[in-house]
Amino acid sequence: MTVGPVVNLWRYARRVKRLPDPVKLEKARKAVGYQKMLLNTNDHTVELLVPDMRLDVGGIGKGYALNEAMKVLKTNGISRGLVSGGGDMSVSGPPPGKDGWKIELSRIETNAPKQFVLIKNCGLATSGDMFQRLEIDGKRYSHIVDPRTGIGLTDHSLVTVIAPDSMTADAVSKPVSVLGPERGLQFVESIAGAAVRILRKPKDKVEVALSHNFDLLNQ
Repeated sequence: MTVGPVVNLWRYARRVKRLPDPVKLEKARKAVGYQKMLLNTNDHTVELLVPDMRLDVGGIGKGYALNEAMKVLKTNGISRGLVSGGGDMSVSGPPPGKDGWKIELSRIETNAPKQFVLIKNCGLATSGDMFQRLEIDGKRYSHIVDPRTGIGLTDHSLVTVIAPDSMTADAVSKPVSVLGPERGLQFVESIAGAAVRILRKPKDKVEVALSHNFDLLNQ
């Protein structure tokens, strides 16, 4: 959530198609880190402890909005619903006569076989560089920023997370993208009720990593 300074630099870099100035990037990186943020649970305030900090809730905002939309449906007596928000979604009870909502998963390669999941009463989020990316000097950069470097990820990847609610799914998909398949799987396994599919294409071959409880349908 404190990654705002480097995200702002990277957004500007994407507009001008030029890597961030190293001096500005290093300054921005020094303003990133949850340890530099003090939460006061009594009056619900946040104190930013170093200069030039900036909060950015883009990593969870869409999931939060989907959760709230689903709450409205349930408040109005709608127990079977799907709310979609650009790659992320929240689902409650399945359609009548069905075991769940059949959702087609995104693919890195358009000619790859279609795969689906059957879900209910959960959230699903997908993060990747399929639509938002930048190429500089022949190198591909994602819009997802690694907070350790302040630069967009260079792995061509696609991460789909299923979790008990949409905000959790949304919040988990970005760290998994940054951590990569091995550490990403370990991270997801530590979150109750969460599952992940990771597609990664470092060169010509697509690598696939699935958590043990990610059940795919192939038709």
